[in-house]
Amino acid sequence: MGNYLVAMEAAWLVRDVEEIDDAIGVAVSEAGKRLNNEGMEYVEVEVGATGCPACGEPFDSAFVAAETALVGLALEMDVFNADGEEHASRIAKSEVGGALRDVPLSVIEVIEVPDE
Repeated sequence: MGNYLVAMEAAWLVRDVEEIDDAIGVAVSEAGKRLNNEGMEYVEVEVGATGCPACGEPFDSAFVAAETALVGLALEMDVFNADGEEHASRIAKSEVGGALRDVPLSVIEVIEVPDE
């Protein structure tokens, strides 16, 4: 049994926005509110990063068109006493996916955290 940090990404749709910063703020706020309502304050929520295809530098993962935005959110949570990386991944996706129903979610990284 081990402890793991599981990083996930979610695709959040925001309607009636014109600016990317507004879309990011709304997406992070709405996701945080839904998670907190389910008692999941331990899940970290922030805007994701996408690499520039030309230079490779990261930029905020958000796109606005026709007053509708798609915001990529980065979510992280600790999973304790899992049987392995796959088990930790399934636990995290099930927990967060239950709170964020109808939101596309995928695990992007699982890191084993050494016992202290």
